[in-house]
Parts: sequence; C-alpha cells; structure tokens
Amino acid sequence: MSPKEAAQQTSLSRQLLGLMARAGQFPAPVQLGERRTAYVRAEVVTWISDRIAARSVRAA
Repeated sequence: MSPKEAAQQTSLSRQLLGLMARAGQFPAPVQLGERRTAYVRAEVVTWISDRIAARSVRAA
C-alpha cells in the first residue's frame, strides 16, 4: 500500500509513519524504486490489530 494509503488507514501523517518506522515503532516500508516506497498491507493491518488488542488489555 502507498504511504498515503497507510496514513489514511492509521489516521497518522506520512511523516509520522516514516519517523515511527525509523524508530522501529511501525513496519518499515519496502523500497520499490529510486523514489517509490510502499508498506506491506498485511504488516500495517497487523500493526493496527495489535494496537486494538493492547487497548483491550489495558481497559480490562
């Protein structure tokens, strides 16, 4: 998925996703070409699911 789509799915900015990926807090993008990157959809979905699961554990 494109960085724009990943930002839409997570409600976070593309810039923040990049910072989080460099810090190891979000899945790293895959380099497709010199100027093109993409995120693996399954990794982003898993990251979102993990956040939801963590919220559920804290609320219990």
